[in-house]
Amino acid sequence: MSLRLRLNLLITALLLLFMSAVGFVVFSGTKASIQEGVEAATRVTTQLLDTVIVSSVQNPEWGYTHEVMHRFLQHLGHVRGNEIRLYSISGMQLFKSPPSKYRSNQNPPQWFYNMLNPHEKSVTRYINFGKLVVQPNPAGAIRDAWGKFKNLLWVGLGFFFLLNLAVYWMLGHWLQPLQPMLKAINKMEHGDLSTRLPNFDLPEFDRIGHSLNRMAESLTAERELEENRQLTALIQSHIEDERRSLARELHDELGQYVTAIKTFAVAIVNKTEKGASNSALPDISSHAQTIVAAANHIYDGMHNIIRQLRPGSLDNLGLSETLKDAVNNLQKQQPDIHVNLTLSGKLEALGESLNINIYRIVQEAMNNAIKHAAAKNLEISLSTTKTGALQLTIKDDGKGMNIHDVDQSNHFGLLGMRERVQSFGGSFNVDSGLNLNAGLNENGVGNKGTAIYINIPQAIAPEQVV
Repeated sequence: MSLRLRLNLLITALLLLFMSAVGFVVFSGTKASIQEGVEAATRVTTQLLDTVIVSSVQNPEWGYTHEVMHRFLQHLGHVRGNEIRLYSISGMQLFKSPPSKYRSNQNPPQWFYNMLNPHEKSVTRYINFGKLVVQPNPAGAIRDAWGKFKNLLWVGLGFFFLLNLAVYWMLGHWLQPLQPMLKAINKMEHGDLSTRLPNFDLPEFDRIGHSLNRMAESLTAERELEENRQLTALIQSHIEDERRSLARELHDELGQYVTAIKTFAVAIVNKTEKGASNSALPDISSHAQTIVAAANHIYDGMHNIIRQLRPGSLDNLGLSETLKDAVNNLQKQQPDIHVNLTLSGKLEALGESLNINIYRIVQEAMNNAIKHAAAKNLEISLSTTKTGALQLTIKDDGKGMNIHDVDQSNHFGLLGMRERVQSFGGSFNVDSGLNLNAGLNENGVGNKGTAIYINIPQAIAPEQVV
């Protein structure tokens, strides 16, 4: 059932209730008026007839009382609101007052007559040689009330139908903006976010229209943001694939050549040592040793590049061992920096994509803490919960930064970490404060530093959580 029809039915019900209340009040007033009129008419008629009876008794020359009363009633005729009957002493009816001709063309239904009839008792007077009966008769008043009631009923019905038609038309006119709203919502439901609503005359509908337009704009922006995140995740995935391929090529191709160079140089050194009597051989041996050292340097540098491009332990040993290896390498390169790594939960159940992204986030956070924050202590905590969520916390005791003054969109380290986390539907929060005296306290007491809190709700599939 439409809103227009429901409102119209509600107004119809209220109108019927109002008309019923008015009808009840009018009906009650009419009944009370008829009852009062009949009582008054009966009282006056009875007093008049009693006067005639007394006068007849006092003047016996007028004849018998019933004969005097008969002549008087014939002369009197109809009495409004009463029916007078005269009986002889033997019970024969001598007179009956003629019926009322007032509104004789009106024929009220029996239910209407019964509801308005006051049911007053008749009055009886016994006279010489006869009996006089005064019976209340509200027929004329009821016919009059029926005529007025019919007129009121027709007027009420006409007003009822006209008002219903007017209300139905006005509701259709007022609720007309709902149609474009419903169409716009239906289009949004099917993915069309380009639809917009016009301005409406009614302020309520106009506010709803503006709200729907703003919601569509927000959804459009959210969709574009989600598409950008998906594109970013795809780009990162391709970058990781390229890094893996490049690391494999470096290891397979360049590694073989460096190993061959080193092998040839070692062979030259061995031969020159056997023929040490030749004066030219020491120079050859020295040059060969230089080649060996250069080959070792190239080999170590190549493995460092490979480790930066794609840590081999991530594919072979998993995330936990890779993070431990990264922390060990950092502390070898930076002996004055202390890193506390805490791992717990089902980290082996994380997927390959999440593994490499978590590794890159930790790698970027450690580089930022050392290069930009001048931190001396790092705390890294990685764990999974019973619900399958992944929680990563990285804290340092560096000089920190003023979050409110930093435009994180221009800090590509923070932006990259945020995008990586949000691509998995997680939350990324940074808590930091600028501390120019950071590093002066050896124990880190009083240095707020920077803390990064990462939470990814569905990092592990539900079937792997149990």
